[in-house]
Amino acid sequence: MASNTLHIKGLPVSPGIVIGRVLVVDDDLRRVSRRQVPEGGIPAELGRLEEASKASIAEIRLVYEQAERQMGSEAAKIFLFHIGMLSDPAFMGQVRAMVTQERVTADYAVSHVLAALADRFRATGDSVFATKVNDIEDLGERMLKHLVGARASRIAEADEGTIVLARDLTPSQTALFDRSRILGFATDLGGQTSHTAIIAKALEIPAVVGCKTLLKHAKDGMRVILDGDKGAVILDPADDQVAEYTRYIEQARIFRVSADEIASLEPITTDGHHITVLGNIELPEEVTKVLRQGGEGIGLYRTEYLYLTGTTEPTEGDHYRAYARCVELSGGRELVIRTMDLGADKYTQAQEEIPERNPFLGCRSIRYCLKNTAMFRRQLRAILRASADGPIKIMFPLVTTLSELRQAKFLVREVMEDLEEEGIAFDAGIKMGMMVEVPAAAIQAEAFAREADFFSIGTNDLVQYTLAVDRTNERVASLYTPAHPAVIRLIRDVSRTARRHNVPLSCCGESAADLEFAMLLIGLGVRTLSASAGALPNLKRFIRSVSVDQCERVARQALALDSDDQVARLLRDRARTFVPQAFDGRSVD
Repeated sequence: MASNTLHIKGLPVSPGIVIGRVLVVDDDLRRVSRRQVPEGGIPAELGRLEEASKASIAEIRLVYEQAERQMGSEAAKIFLFHIGMLSDPAFMGQVRAMVTQERVTADYAVSHVLAALADRFRATGDSVFATKVNDIEDLGERMLKHLVGARASRIAEADEGTIVLARDLTPSQTALFDRSRILGFATDLGGQTSHTAIIAKALEIPAVVGCKTLLKHAKDGMRVILDGDKGAVILDPADDQVAEYTRYIEQARIFRVSADEIASLEPITTDGHHITVLGNIELPEEVTKVLRQGGEGIGLYRTEYLYLTGTTEPTEGDHYRAYARCVELSGGRELVIRTMDLGADKYTQAQEEIPERNPFLGCRSIRYCLKNTAMFRRQLRAILRASADGPIKIMFPLVTTLSELRQAKFLVREVMEDLEEEGIAFDAGIKMGMMVEVPAAAIQAEAFAREADFFSIGTNDLVQYTLAVDRTNERVASLYTPAHPAVIRLIRDVSRTARRHNVPLSCCGESAADLEFAMLLIGLGVRTLSASAGALPNLKRFIRSVSVDQCERVARQALALDSDDQVARLLRDRARTFVPQAFDGRSVD
């Protein structure tokens, strides 16, 4: 390894591995200098501001139309937020007031107001506010272009084989990448639910965000490896590393060629057991990708993305159109719609006058829905209306008490009565299940099994709450592991209870896509796995290469161990022994 090689970890938001040359992009709103205007020049500045606003709105409409064609209507809604902000009297009022009262240029007023707003959002330390920062910077760049002329875009001048490294990127910049020249990107800022991340995933551009220190070390022209699968950026890699990652890229290419063949095959183990493989989605158009990759339906539709990508709270019509589209694309296959998992680091904290100090333990998910029943009922009405078009299951997130599940089911029944009175069709026998993602639900699974139509284990939160570890906190992230014996025992107990009561059980957390942990889940009795579309072909190939008997032996061995390190080593060794061809040789760390 070269002495100046630098590994930087970030958050993987769009998969894929690429090798190229660095192009550093460091746009910053603060670079507009403060200039005074004479009192008689204020009307002209306000006129410039108005013209720039109109031109920006017209331009954003064109970007929105292009994004809608490329990414689908839901992801493209991000750009309607920009139009809404420029049309907001409160925002434009601040800018006009600064021009009038402080007698500064319109360009300085725009940059100052937007930079201050972005700083306030960053200072909260809450990722929901951070999701809006790149939208604010996008607006600033666009307005300044019309006020002072376009700065030469470094991105537009990128050479072939470029990997963009930036402090942050705006949604517009990402949506307009020339894919023939730009291979991928990484940013110091941003989170997994940022609008830029959502667009990268929709366009299938390899991307890593939240790297923190990229711009401190990166230089134009430097060779770089971007690993969107693992969330890593390697600056100035040694020749042997480039060769190693080139092999991974070739393996992935060969794998993609055979993906169609795998997609058409049944996910049946070597001893004849069918393991149902479903997909997790955030946007309706992703249904097609799941089915193309061999998914047998949708095991988790994260409906909170309707809020993250929109400019305002979704209407019943917005909900209905999204769900009806999913039903249409699913073509009668399984479709599990999770009611909105809002709160914590999502949409709701941005709406609160005083954000919660610890939102992950606060009013989130089903708690938030039961406290905001008007919003909840709108979603339930839309889901029930869409159920008349094809099969749908309703799943409630983060249920911790029987009363929460009962209240949610009661609201569904009330909405059914309303729809019946209005003469609106729906599926009266719609199944209602719950996420098992907190220890309270896992421990009390026996009682929940008498009330729920199905269970789905959400390993992301189950691990977080069982181990008291925030996986986004780099200081303790190493403690976050689904291989912890306590987590495994909870999953085993839920699986036993579900089998005893004949309650269908799935796992829809990120761990279901991990081949080693999928082996353990099958061994613990889970027969339905739901993962992101890109993970499905490899998961199906793995399932077709192992037996349930092998998986059950591994599970028994894992349950006898008392440390996560021991369990992780066991899973790693057994999986590579059973199916060595399923792994690319990279470390699992």
